[in-house]
Amino acid sequence: MRIFRALAATIFLALAAQAQTPATSNVRGAAYPAIDPDRRVTFQVKAPTAQTVQVMPGGGANGLGKGPFDMTRSPEGIWSATIGPVQPGFYYYWLLIDGVPANDPSSKTYFGWAKESSGIDIPDPALDFYEPKSVPHGNVQIHWYHSKVTGKLRRALVYTPPNYQVNPRARYPVLYLQHGSGESERGWTEQGRANFILDNLIASGKATPMIIVMEQGYAANAGGKESFGDLLIQDTIPEIDRAFRTRAHREHRALAGLSMGGGQALTIGMANLDKFSALGIFSGAARNFDVATLPADLNKRLKLFWIGCGAEDRLIESARKMHASLEQAKITHEFHEAPGLHDWQVWRRHLHEFAPLLFR
Repeated sequence: MRIFRALAATIFLALAAQAQTPATSNVRGAAYPAIDPDRRVTFQVKAPTAQTVQVMPGGGANGLGKGPFDMTRSPEGIWSATIGPVQPGFYYYWLLIDGVPANDPSSKTYFGWAKESSGIDIPDPALDFYEPKSVPHGNVQIHWYHSKVTGKLRRALVYTPPNYQVNPRARYPVLYLQHGSGESERGWTEQGRANFILDNLIASGKATPMIIVMEQGYAANAGGKESFGDLLIQDTIPEIDRAFRTRAHREHRALAGLSMGGGQALTIGMANLDKFSALGIFSGAARNFDVATLPADLNKRLKLFWIGCGAEDRLIESARKMHASLEQAKITHEFHEAPGLHDWQVWRRHLHEFAPLLFR
């Protein structure tokens, strides 16, 4: 009977392993983290001298659940843990090895929580709009330029749509798209897959071909004062209009962002309506929002004022209050709640809904 049970357990584990798929966010050739069809995730790391190893979701809790999660050690010093089912989407995590945070050597790293962090992308069987498909693809390039505001070299990631190189006379509208706190200009392409979202929308005819500019949302002037707004208006926009074939007019320029970037889109956008005709605030900090500070002629000046937030986000109540105050003031806007928390799956949805409304 014991032999039969051991054989059955071995067969069960073998079948379970076959059902697992390595995460697309793994480094090349890494089998773990691995995802089951029911979205349970198995983490594994070799640490033969460690006394304890745990999996810690970014910030302590996210779509992976509330951590830390204890891992168990094999006689060979391989630690493993299976958690979930977890929510679809992209999540940061790290390992705690004897209490010390460390990145998972099997995972790619992404800039989040103000450091290079391991990340895992859990596929959503109901959504594929951000997956790379067999459609024409745009390019994402690094564009270096010198900032007069900061006195330093800066870089922006710039998405140019499919066929940008084909017709040298064509000009395009521009969306300036900002990341959140503790992240970087890499976020919207590496974590958010903005380029694939736009590729798919453009291929289906749902979005106008556009350039997307993603800059680091932190900038200090010579006096050390935070000056990202000055940088964007005085340096970034003129540089993009110089270096790329843009339609350099406010009617063809939009500003959007997530979380901290959403707050930047609101404050910078409202202060510079001569530069932007559309604003998108994704899970933006709106706790101190005062509708009385908005321009009286805002409805005439903005073609699109779009606000979104995750229904389970800690900011959802402030977003709802902002929406209610705008309605009461009869300010034209769109308000969307997406399933989810303060995370990339929500912001992917927001971009997918926002982009088709631009530059129509």
